[in-house]
Amino acid sequence: MRAALLVALALLGAAPAWAAEEPSGCDKFKWNIEHERAALTAPDRVKLTSGGELAVLPSTGMTIALRPPAEAKLPTPPERAPKEGTFAGFASFKNPPKAGLYTVSLSAGGWVDVMQDGHFLKPKGFSGATDCEGIRKTMKYELSASPLLLQISGTKEDSISIAILPSE
Repeated sequence: MRAALLVALALLGAAPAWAAEEPSGCDKFKWNIEHERAALTAPDRVKLTSGGELAVLPSTGMTIALRPPAEAKLPTPPERAPKEGTFAGFASFKNPPKAGLYTVSLSAGGWVDVMQDGHFLKPKGFSGATDCEGIRKTMKYELSASPLLLQISGTKEDSISIAILPSE
């Protein structure tokens, strides 16, 4: 009896490791994502190749063509090392955005590094869900009025849609 109790307790203690699944469905995001989702799926998205530079943040989404990490030539090693068989890329925005809170949203899974003034920015909030067409994750960052560098790594596909929009 005692052995059975110990086994049951051990299994309950391990449950979070295997039971922790990501939320599924568009209604599982922590905040409304309709504006970001529309930008990520808009037909007029700006098309960039990795290393591309834009003068300003586009008002809609962007599609960035990515490369294998060894070929991506990221300006700074990502905070999370990319796994083998994934893709990476970056884009820079020369003219500063208006300072404020912005959402950075991705159409698929991947690691995001947002940098200003040579420093990695930490997200103020994060939300993600599977099974929501057009959007996979979104983060909120406090941006200053200085040029911006965005690095993406660890994606499974060789292109990704990204939107950087003022937070509502």
